[in-house]
Amino acid sequence: MPAVAPDLTQREAPERAPSPDCSSRWRPAHPTDVGLTLSRLRRGRSDPTFQVSQDGAVWRTTLTKSGPATLRLTQSGLTELHCEAWGEGAREALEGAPDLLGERDDPSGFVAQHPLVRDAHRRWPGLRIPRTGRVIESLIPAILEQKVISLQATASFRALVRAHGTPAPGPAPAGMRVPPSARAWQLIPSWEWHRAGVDPQRSRTVMVCLAVARQLEAASDLTAAEASARLRAVPGIGEWTAAEVAQRAFGDADALSVGDYHLAGAIGHTLFDADFDDALMVAAMRIWQPHRYRVVRLLEASGTLGKPRHGPRLAFVDHRGH
Repeated sequence: MPAVAPDLTQREAPERAPSPDCSSRWRPAHPTDVGLTLSRLRRGRSDPTFQVSQDGAVWRTTLTKSGPATLRLTQSGLTELHCEAWGEGAREALEGAPDLLGERDDPSGFVAQHPLVRDAHRRWPGLRIPRTGRVIESLIPAILEQKVISLQATASFRALVRAHGTPAPGPAPAGMRVPPSARAWQLIPSWEWHRAGVDPQRSRTVMVCLAVARQLEAASDLTAAEASARLRAVPGIGEWTAAEVAQRAFGDADALSVGDYHLAGAIGHTLFDADFDDALMVAAMRIWQPHRYRVVRLLEASGTLGKPRHGPRLAFVDHRGH
């Protein structure tokens, strides 16, 4: 009996990803590397709010005033960016995508001052400082990182978001979640914070911040100094935590993480071949104001931060007595 040719018309068509609720494509004012620019928003490789797919697309979830949203961010070279968005907050999130990718970040007045910084600036022209405009989404992970190692903090954040966040809208990678709302964070019982590895001091700080969440969110419309002052007025929020929020939520290219366990020493040895504490680091990096955080990010991107340096060193002048 002759073989019957298969009926190709009966085959199911391959499943196609749903079209985005909205999308846009634009050319930024400065060269922009999407992955590098957004990488500091990621809280560990298993962050349920941030993933990078095999094709290099960056997926990020956020909770806007309009509702949850998933963003897929891609690019063509360094000069054309593309954003797709899904969810109730898709339109609002899409409108914020240029800021998210550093549209407000202006590096034009930046002077490298040091061979390592100059080389990093040349090699990574697409590094921008992102601005999410979402204070609580940056603040809670920063609080979880207070006085613990990064692996512990990211594990705590991952466990709490998986348990209390909501599923990511659209065709996001498996397991992605939208960060909990302020109310959802408030409803987490004390024993669950403990089970996630968060001590009572840090969980109390989170609760204090959530009680004034509306005022803190409004800080994104203030000047850098005013925003930092508002954050630091909350008990448990010091200079380090305020800077970590400013780097992400406000797009502050000058926000230096004073109080970081490793940063002062890394800056001292990398750029000045000297042992630094926070006071020495702050004094030495005045030559880069208002781009001190940009210098840190460039050194991180180049992989030189904290490594023994070779070659000419930058002379350090201590201005604290002036």
